[in-house]
Amino acid sequence: MKKILTVMAIASALLLTGCSQAENAATLGDVKITKSELQSTIDSILAERKKVDISQMQLETGDELNRGQLRFKILMTVFTEIAKELKIEVTPAMITQKRAELVQSLGGEAQLPQNLVNAAIAPEDLETYLRAIIINAEIGQALLNSGVASTEVDAKIAQLLSAKATELKVDVNPRYGKWDPVAGDIVASNPAGDAVTPAE
Repeated sequence: MKKILTVMAIASALLLTGCSQAENAATLGDVKITKSELQSTIDSILAERKKVDISQMQLETGDELNRGQLRFKILMTVFTEIAKELKIEVTPAMITQKRAELVQSLGGEAQLPQNLVNAAIAPEDLETYLRAIIINAEIGQALLNSGVASTEVDAKIAQLLSAKATELKVDVNPRYGKWDPVAGDIVASNPAGDAVTPAE
């Protein structure tokens, strides 16, 4: 599941500001990521952790988990919007194939739950994640076909994500943190924190 780190890294130029709508964790254009949706994902991840051995894992908790999952949802939404703009179609068959490839790379279906927990991906978000991986690959191939050097593909995709995020006017509720352009991440805006508190 190391691919998740690569996908997340190319979102480092997303521009996030304070969100004015209290019921939302973030908004991207017309797309709203609600606090209840974010909490549901966090609850699911915590529930899955109880089903596998996490003793050797370094897992996000508390506000760090909140920020990580919100970042994930923002990035997945940006990928979806780019796919619409570029008319990239991701079919169910493509997702099924990508899932099979992932399962095979992990050593079988039985290894999937533990790897999802380790990557902080809720089971219900797996399809969304696979869709983003496919979109990323399609964009990369198109760039290669247009003459972009393979060493420049990731940077070009990052630029594309940044441009789309700016166009969508990504807006994050400050209770979940603020965007640090130097660190390229969502950082806590209030050390005391009053964001969603996962219930163990």
